[in-house]
Amino acid sequence: MAKKATALDAQVVMQLYDLRREAEMRKARSWWGGEFWPQNADDFLKVLNSSTQENAWLRQVSGYWDMAACLVLSGAVNEDLFLSAGVSGEMFFILAKIYPFLKELREKTNNPDLYKNVEAVATRSKIARKRLERGVKNVENRRKAMAKSAKTS
Repeated sequence: MAKKATALDAQVVMQLYDLRREAEMRKARSWWGGEFWPQNADDFLKVLNSSTQENAWLRQVSGYWDMAACLVLSGAVNEDLFLSAGVSGEMFFILAKIYPFLKELREKTNNPDLYKNVEAVATRSKIARKRLERGVKNVENRRKAMAKSAKTS
């Protein structure tokens, strides 16, 4: 049976939420959520290897979720609490955007640890794996809709 969430777990989750509310982090999250739709590893790498604001936003959001996932993996935050949609839904969405080409990203960046903590949290329980599968499918459908819309424009 999983460890029951404590008041300390709740406090850490609220502190994670506060970090997400910081002004620049809000811009970064908005960009990731609405504007950044990499179709493949090269789209991601183009931003990662640039000297742009988007590069900073990519790293800021990626680092935030990797840090948050690390807290779960180390036992500092209750996993069931963290996996609540209101706490980590965005993490699954962001991972779903790159999951189909994550292995290639790791190879091309020579960084086998890229998104390692996020992937570990998102794949280590049946509930998390189902959320990731659903997220990947939703992202795929969104990409198809965006491509269709672009063709008709």
